[in-house]
Amino acid sequence: MIDIQSTPDTRAVPLQKVGVKNVKYPIQVLDKDRKSQNTTGTVNLFVNLPHNFKGTHMSRFIEVFHKYHNDISMNNFLEMLEEIRTKLDAERAFGRITFPYFIEKKAPVTGSTGLMEYTCSYEGDSERICEAGEKRLRSVFSESPEELGSEGVSGKSNFFISIKVPIATLCPCSKAISEYGAHNQRGFVKVKVLYSKFFWIEDVISMIESCASTPLYSVLKRKDEKFVTEHAYDNPRFVEDVVREVYLGLKKMGFKWFNVEAETEESIHFHNAYACAEYSE
Repeated sequence: MIDIQSTPDTRAVPLQKVGVKNVKYPIQVLDKDRKSQNTTGTVNLFVNLPHNFKGTHMSRFIEVFHKYHNDISMNNFLEMLEEIRTKLDAERAFGRITFPYFIEKKAPVTGSTGLMEYTCSYEGDSERICEAGEKRLRSVFSESPEELGSEGVSGKSNFFISIKVPIATLCPCSKAISEYGAHNQRGFVKVKVLYSKFFWIEDVISMIESCASTPLYSVLKRKDEKFVTEHAYDNPRFVEDVVREVYLGLKKMGFKWFNVEAETEESIHFHNAYACAEYSE
């Protein structure tokens, strides 16, 4: 049968990204306590397309991804991207997988258990270096490859993991000026880290939660609520405090590059509070 995608194109317009987007797929990821966890990924997979090709072969993205979906570990994700790049004979292959990650969490006093959801993503690309016939792995942290630059972060080519963690904060200013009580709010911390060595998602989440006024729980009895609200009152945090504490925690964990954001939906202000910091070794 005729292969229209492989026919020549005469418009001389190269495309930075072509592929499949918002693919929902069951995946399996590593779990510190249970070895593995089944979840659902939202998948974006792309390659670059030279100016002389009319189109790419969309089905090949899914074929390769299906091969890896039962073990989307950090290392396998990069291997998958390289296979996509090779099968489609492209210079670069890009990918992002976003997935909910669940951790069983016990209430602080009664030990009542429930599941907490955290949003995680893997993001990277594989590129061929034509001169030496070698391959390298590099990451993309925006939808536009031009925004990254040819050498990536600090001239390095790598891979990123993002983790979004829900938290609660209690306002230090409110506590200081009020005769009783203080306003508090729910928010989130999002970190994006450069992958250089294996780490557990659970360890990063635990560190982030310790930097807030209090972690969140899915199940709380009255004794637990008392403990959590008093703990928050004893640990007031601005978003600036949260970002600085997480920054120091990630640095201590040995990450060479990371970005930290904190945002809270203020309970008595008609705006959100936000802070951000970035580190590069």
